[in-house]
Amino acid sequence: MRSLSRRQALAAMSASAAALLVTAAPVQARPAPPDLVAPLGPDFLWGVAASGYQAEGHAPDSNWSRYVAAGKTEDPYLESIDFYTRYRSDIQLAADLGVKVYRMGIEWARVQPEPGRWDEDGFRFYDNVIATIKAAGMRPMLTIDHWVYPGWEVDRGGWGNPGMVEDWLANARRVVDRYAPADPMWVTFNEPAMYVINETRHGGIAATAVPAMNERLAQSHNSIYDYIHQVQPGAMVTSNVAYIPAADDLVSGAMISRIAHKLDYIGIDYYYGLSPDTLVGGFSFTELWKNSLQPEGIYYALQHYARAFPGKPLYIVENGMPTENGHPRDDGYTRADLLRDTVYWLQRAKADGINLIGYNYWSLTDNYEWGSYTPRFGLYTVDVLTDPSLTRKPTDAVPAYTAITRAGGVPPAYRPTRAPKACSFVDAVASCADPVTVPD
Repeated sequence: MRSLSRRQALAAMSASAAALLVTAAPVQARPAPPDLVAPLGPDFLWGVAASGYQAEGHAPDSNWSRYVAAGKTEDPYLESIDFYTRYRSDIQLAADLGVKVYRMGIEWARVQPEPGRWDEDGFRFYDNVIATIKAAGMRPMLTIDHWVYPGWEVDRGGWGNPGMVEDWLANARRVVDRYAPADPMWVTFNEPAMYVINETRHGGIAATAVPAMNERLAQSHNSIYDYIHQVQPGAMVTSNVAYIPAADDLVSGAMISRIAHKLDYIGIDYYYGLSPDTLVGGFSFTELWKNSLQPEGIYYALQHYARAFPGKPLYIVENGMPTENGHPRDDGYTRADLLRDTVYWLQRAKADGINLIGYNYWSLTDNYEWGSYTPRFGLYTVDVLTDPSLTRKPTDAVPAYTAITRAGGVPPAYRPTRAPKACSFVDAVASCADPVTVPD
């Protein structure tokens, strides 16, 4: 049985979230839609994203290697897309796109395989990866924890163990000490709410330990935030949220409230929309490629956090399109069309005064989607189960993204290929009371 990935869990919560809509205060009417959209400018941070475990292969003992070994996933891990030996060519693919940011993870299990023992070979791998990113003219965005921790921590009880916080911080401080000189942007925990959900589903913690895990994640974030700023003054640090249409405050609000004073920018992951017609059609929890994407929803997600954190920089840390094994979607939407439509709404958000500083496409290549190779999100597709060469094959979004980064956005007179929904629940009542529109 396939386990829920973060994006599957997001879809599941979105499907039930419409019942949570409540009366909201009237919202201020937005400006009329412009006939022309301005580029996002030379300082805007275009990027790509990946995670360590999902892409690297050659995985050490960890909670996730144990989930795979226990049969809790649909597909075997194998060597994923083998970023571990192919990182130079993959980083060059990113550089060729013209992006400025390369998001990656530093896997705790690789650099500390046993309690009290640090693996210099593991650190040298990340030394080389980060040096290659920098040499290619990009800035690293480093994720300290993308849901994976060492097997020896599993034996100690994982996040159910009070000692996990100090163990985690010992690793995180080593990572910060080693890589702060590269001037990275930082993500402490990837999608904390989804982290907790997946650990509960896979047996990493008992359901009764959920409040404790949430508290320990917040404590760890706040502590390492202070440490990062000691070592790297002026650092940009976040813990990105998986945006849940209509229910984001309910799902992520408690965690955000614990760490809100220690976020230099708000990292947002946006994938799926929610509107009356998609409720009728339903969400698929396993066939992600059938779900409604609604690119205008990214505007509403940004609007939501711009109102919650006035003036705070916002960054789309993840956004992308799932397909089934790289096949065309039944709705006819192409990856290039979604990318251009999404960027149009980023430009609209910026023009309306939202402090948007960057955007990462998830992901540079296909990878191990937390238990399955069927959902494909990559700009470059990779057939892990059928192609021993693991050839990176460009999708139509490669030239589209390259053109976007060179121009700073879509052309001024661009119109989205899909009209915005008359009523979207992405930002609850706000997106129905004052919907975005496109000029005729």
